[in-house]
Amino acid sequence: MTSLPDLDRLRAFRHDVHAHPELAFAEHRTADVIADYLRGLGAEVTTGVGGTGVVGVIRGTSAGPTIGLRADMDALPIVERQPRPYASTSSGVMHACGHDGHCAMLLGAAEMLCAATEFAGNVVVVFQPAEEGAAGAVAMLDDGLLARFGIEEIYGIHNIPGIDAGDIAVRAGTQLASFDDLDITITAPGGHAMAPHLAGDVIVAGSALVTALQTIVARRLDPAVRAVVSITQFVAGDTNNVLPPTARLRGTARCLSADARDEIQRMVTDICASTATAHGVDVALTYERRYPCTVNEPGCAARAAAVAADVVGADRVDANCDGILAAEDFAFFLQQIPGAYAFIGNGAGAPVHNPDYDFNDDIIGVGAKFLAALALRAIADRA
Repeated sequence: MTSLPDLDRLRAFRHDVHAHPELAFAEHRTADVIADYLRGLGAEVTTGVGGTGVVGVIRGTSAGPTIGLRADMDALPIVERQPRPYASTSSGVMHACGHDGHCAMLLGAAEMLCAATEFAGNVVVVFQPAEEGAAGAVAMLDDGLLARFGIEEIYGIHNIPGIDAGDIAVRAGTQLASFDDLDITITAPGGHAMAPHLAGDVIVAGSALVTALQTIVARRLDPAVRAVVSITQFVAGDTNNVLPPTARLRGTARCLSADARDEIQRMVTDICASTATAHGVDVALTYERRYPCTVNEPGCAARAAAVAADVVGADRVDANCDGILAAEDFAFFLQQIPGAYAFIGNGAGAPVHNPDYDFNDDIIGVGAKFLAALALRAIADRA
């Protein structure tokens, strides 16, 4: 493949989308801009898949396998802090995870593939809504994505700040963690702060519960299993002389093992029950399983690593990177068909989900070339 995408146009697209971020399932403008871009390339475009999803089909010169490439479109409810020329114009909404850049890379790959039609098969580019906790992948799957477009194998990529810009990392097996929500309500009669023995203390019980939950990873799971249980919200009380009747704790549990995920849920349930008994309060737990682990099929991960070595050089590829405790609804695609999810370095700078973050425009071309080459290699390997 010798053609390269129009990087100036892709950069302008990325800045435009960054300036007009949209939250999960509200990516109407973003979807329209992407659909128009794809039509201009000559791709067959379907909109409204899974709500606001956009799908483009690029057909080769003859029949063959169909490979999917996916990017996410949604932004986050974060206030952008840096006064960039293309800073968010939507109050309290920001592309703080680089999904604007992921879309630019995939459009670049689509441009390269549309110019390289001498292949026997099809490439389906999937622009997915609502990755940030709202499971847009499930919405697209429920809307028949795989069957409607005949996708047999699928690949995705995510930028990672702190890795050298343009370096690529992938691994066979679990690349990203499962993601579950904890919502805990503690109740007791409440009363005057002078007489806790007559009231029951939901704050003391909640504090004990937070501490006890930390023993799951520190002392009760196999140390070789990467996992975290984090309580991120503790709300109780309105004044200084009243023991409140209710406390609410919220948090998340993540791990890189399906078996450990089951163990964590069991232990959280047990700790809530024992805390209730020890402190004489009622503890109600809602444990919601959100995203499963993102598990790369070994052959697909090896293919991604080999293509990355061709694109950026073997010395810039980590083919056995560590999994990380972030989560991705790309996992739901990988439960249905083979595929792999890779990381691309974003260089130095703020981490994702941070008000100072920005996607590195210099990696758009590398990501586009990698995705396009990966699709063609997968088609050739499956033929």
